[in-house]
Amino acid sequence: MNASEYASYDGLGLAELVSRGEVSRQELATLALGAIETMNPYVNAVIETYPGAIASAERTTPSGHFDGVPFLLKDIGSHDADVTFELGSRLTRGLKSPPQASELVNRFRQAGVTILGRTNVPEMGSSCTTEPLLHGPTRNPWNLERSAGGSSGGAAAAVAAGMVPIAHANDAGGSIRWPASCCGLFGLKPSRNLNPVGPDTALALNGLAAEHIVSRSVRDSAAMLDHTAGPDIGSWCHTPRLEGSYLEALRQPLKPLRIGINLDPVFPPTTVQREIVDTLRDTGLLCETLGHHVEEARFSFDHETLLKAFAIIWSSNLRSGIELFSEITGNAVDEEHLEPHVLAAYRDAGQVSASKLVWALEQMNIASRAYGAFFQCYDVMLTPTGAMEPFEIGKIGKIPAPNFYDWFIAMCSHCPFLSTANIAGIPAMSVPLHWSVSGLPIGSHFLARMGAEPLLLQLAAQLETAQPWAQRVAPQHISRYR
Repeated sequence: MNASEYASYDGLGLAELVSRGEVSRQELATLALGAIETMNPYVNAVIETYPGAIASAERTTPSGHFDGVPFLLKDIGSHDADVTFELGSRLTRGLKSPPQASELVNRFRQAGVTILGRTNVPEMGSSCTTEPLLHGPTRNPWNLERSAGGSSGGAAAAVAAGMVPIAHANDAGGSIRWPASCCGLFGLKPSRNLNPVGPDTALALNGLAAEHIVSRSVRDSAAMLDHTAGPDIGSWCHTPRLEGSYLEALRQPLKPLRIGINLDPVFPPTTVQREIVDTLRDTGLLCETLGHHVEEARFSFDHETLLKAFAIIWSSNLRSGIELFSEITGNAVDEEHLEPHVLAAYRDAGQVSASKLVWALEQMNIASRAYGAFFQCYDVMLTPTGAMEPFEIGKIGKIPAPNFYDWFIAMCSHCPFLSTANIAGIPAMSVPLHWSVSGLPIGSHFLARMGAEPLLLQLAAQLETAQPWAQRVAPQHISRYR
């Protein structure tokens, strides 16, 4: 098998080759590391590969759906045991993770993947672009002058460049869906704590953050849920998993859905690029041809109050992490160790009282009730994934950060449809159905009620069959180099 053949398969496809003895786990790991060596100088997606990765591919018995499939971990959120874990920050340069792996990573291994290394992230996962000062910017394989998105930009760029077929990602405000959109991938954010976030935490980022993967195919994301979904021991709260198989659910017929299109960006209010609006209407027409009822629908809530609350929750979590890591590393909380927007968050959160933080957390109810009312009338909401096509490297860094709130609102304006799904805890996905006139991917964003992952995955599989995207290969892809 050569690199181009390797990169033509999704994760399940590679595992099928392993099961038939047509390729070994070690050979796949070698091919993946070769693809990383070739492509990473262009896109800067992978910040470390593990020296024992090929040896770790050896197993004496077959494993799960992804036996021998090369895989990368995101450098924030769920972590492996005793590995470098820097969260994209100079404050935590060289930091080691706890001696106990996160339960999600244990489940990834039980699924059969071979973990090769870790991917780049913005500082402390706090931006919609992956451009940390610690490791430098991750570039989009579709255009090296454009962002791969954030905070799972390293993961998305690695998959889009053909380094690995799937990669770990997480999402506290759009960080699976926006990079998936930027890089032409499928990205599902599961319901709150459908995938475990323990044992280090009960609710990652007060329940905003969800863990999963980015993938080329819908079936890879579904099959991984079969291995990862469900509470870990002592879980504080969780969304119940499907009793059956998410992968098998893709084969079940999908009833006609009521789909409401929401084109009104209010979180924060911004202007949606004309081409994005046009492609979303095309997505609506595609859904209609598949037998679904589609209409524009109003979705309103007290967005001004929720925006203030959301910024307080984010800045307070950043301050808490900064204090902890400063104590562990002995590094000072200053411009030498923190980027301007993160330092602004630290300072601003120092003025937030305990009662104000409790108030902010209570405001998450605004989004939950608004979506609850919406899904009384519709099965699915359809929105753009972003307000624009992938933007230029360096754009977010030019936003001034005199205070965290103003910077945060300006940053969030690039993806104004995503974060409320995190606040409500509902599942949402970006599906790569369109490319812009300039050749950049444009995602279509679908949301559903809590626990409705099977419905979203069935819809995604239906769209994938009707308008396939797997044949589209980025200009910066391993198949074009070997």
